[in-house]
Amino acid sequence: MKNPAKNLDTSLIEEFSAKIRGELIFPKDSGYNNARKVYNAMINKHPGLIVKCVDVADVINCVNFGRKNNLLVAVRGGGHNGGGLGICDDGLVIDLSGIKYVRVDTSNNTVRVGGGNLWGEVDHATHPFGLAIPAGIISTTGVGGLTLGGGIGHLSRKYGLTIDNLLEADMVLADGSFVTVNDKQNTDLFWAIRGGGGNFGIVTSFKFQAHPVKTVFGGPTLWPIEKTVEIMKWYQKFLTNAPDELNGFIATMVIPGAPFPEHLHNKQFCGIVWCYVGDMDKAAEVFKPILAMKPLFEHVGEMPYPAIQTLFDGLFPSGLQWYWRADFFNELGPEISAQHLKFGSKIPTPLSQMHLYPISGAASNVGKDETPWAYRDAKYAGVIVGVSPNPEDSDKITNWCKDYWEALHPYSSGGAYSNFMMDEGQERVKASYKHNYGRLTKIKMKYDPTNFFSVNQNIKPNN
Repeated sequence: MKNPAKNLDTSLIEEFSAKIRGELIFPKDSGYNNARKVYNAMINKHPGLIVKCVDVADVINCVNFGRKNNLLVAVRGGGHNGGGLGICDDGLVIDLSGIKYVRVDTSNNTVRVGGGNLWGEVDHATHPFGLAIPAGIISTTGVGGLTLGGGIGHLSRKYGLTIDNLLEADMVLADGSFVTVNDKQNTDLFWAIRGGGGNFGIVTSFKFQAHPVKTVFGGPTLWPIEKTVEIMKWYQKFLTNAPDELNGFIATMVIPGAPFPEHLHNKQFCGIVWCYVGDMDKAAEVFKPILAMKPLFEHVGEMPYPAIQTLFDGLFPSGLQWYWRADFFNELGPEISAQHLKFGSKIPTPLSQMHLYPISGAASNVGKDETPWAYRDAKYAGVIVGVSPNPEDSDKITNWCKDYWEALHPYSSGGAYSNFMMDEGQERVKASYKHNYGRLTKIKMKYDPTNFFSVNQNIKPNN
């Protein structure tokens, strides 16, 4: 049993506080309720102590304090995490959101990023140099969580997952030690963090390989939901033969309102959001067969890369109710697309939707054992999200999400992308790492034998 933080002696707290440069926040403090809020308002947890770290020394002191006092510890990077795994009840939250910096090295196009940064901050820093790191589709996503889980996004087909572009990381381990991991130092740990989540330590700094991306050509195309089966069949064939420079994720969705035209509002659609990073002079030719499918609405064009990364930020502010379910898929046959038509036709709230992200091109060229991310041979990472600003909708969005998932799961590859999962139990975690799970448990045993880092998609030590 873990020790609740409220049981700690005042003298212990005072001694700890003297070692910390960041802010300590307790339940009695005025800023506590704001500090414990996470992106998903469906998560409502009450930690005993939150520490807003400002440097690595703070993180080391937090880890040592948590370990010595047998506290439950959660690590928060500052981004989304649907399952709310950056917070816990009664324990210690190590908040990294104060550890922020982005340094671009133009001699080799590498970027050093703090453990508490959001991707929008990274894009802001790299864009003036004509560079970008493959990372997600929303700029408010945290660098740490997205990276440690894998990192699917607009650039995946051209430049791979975020983990495929991770060169090095600085980490604080469960024993309080500080290490650097890369392909020459602590190589087993470097392998494990490229998809194994926050199971092995706290990453305080990431070093990424950036790529030449300045302007992209993209945006959404929408068809009436009734065309879902037809569009999914076309999409699968078209994207298989498309150049790696073109990415597009397909969705069932409702148009919630502005900035879309009024005649689309509150109607169901099958949509595809495109992003082309090739030669802009060839973009019109690449998009010809897309527009030949006669979308009811299209808003594609040339834009700066940060613009496509922020396209949906306004629709998904922090503080909404979220429920997530996910699976990998190998194809989009008629049985699967029929279920997408069925459940896409009865989306319960305007922000609820389903996405299928392609795992092809560069993302599929990495061996299934080279990183813990075991589903390189799957074709799509699917996620269903029930979303609403209204807590009274929580049952409605959860039930729709579960029913949609249960209808599709028999056609899935068996596991899910860990960044798209709620707290779903050990069997789902094992299924998501597949053949790599055993190796991960051995590395966990080496670096965290007591499972100190357990508030995550947990990989248990092999003991």
